Amino acid sequence: MIDDDVATAALLKFLNAAETGIAAAKRTIEAAKIEWNPNAIRWRQVEGSSGPYERTEDADNSHFKGMLKELKAHNGKMTKNEHFYWIFPQGTTVGRKKRAQQVRTGKQQC
Repeated sequence: MIDDDVATAALLKFLNAAETGIAAAKRTIEAAKIEWNPNAIRWRQVEGSSGPYERTEDADNSHFKGMLKELKAHNGKMTKNEHFYWIFPQGTTVGRKKRAQQVRTGKQQC
């Protein structure tokens, strides 16, 4: 009988600890979700060595901050919603260029 009480108490402690860990993990995942709208950022048209692109330094904008955070999580470069985004070397300017639509050839791209 005593063994059952000890086992039950140990199991309850374990389950409480697991529940606490799961709740903390959920909070961490929710905090890591990054949402930003590129249309809410002021972009400026410029001409570069590879043609026209847009750039921004809209640092006071929460959408810019979210974009910058996501870019940093992707090593400073990523494609999202038909645009290629990158961070300039100084780290406070972001560029974007519309990706050309590719013709489907049946090959999958990685």
